[in-house]
Amino acid sequence: MVFALARLALMGFVGLSVIYVLVSIYSRSVRRERLEERWEAEQIGGDREEFVRAGLAEYDGSVRRKLILGVYVVPVIVIGTLIYAINYW
Repeated sequence: MVFALARLALMGFVGLSVIYVLVSIYSRSVRRERLEERWEAEQIGGDREEFVRAGLAEYDGSVRRKLILGVYVVPVIVIGTLIYAINYW
């Protein structure tokens, strides 16, 4: 029983880590694309790469970036609730 739970936890962590990395990369690329489009649309003076770099640095500290950690939290809560419900209700 303990080994099954440990295997589930390990496989879940690996799977969720892969999903987290993919979602992070996708979200960052979408943010980068929006910053580049904004720079072109507004004709902001200065270096384009510096503008994008500053925008991505701001994004790194944003709440949205931290919400991606929900990839770890939500499935653990759902699976824990299901296991509890199946065994004790």
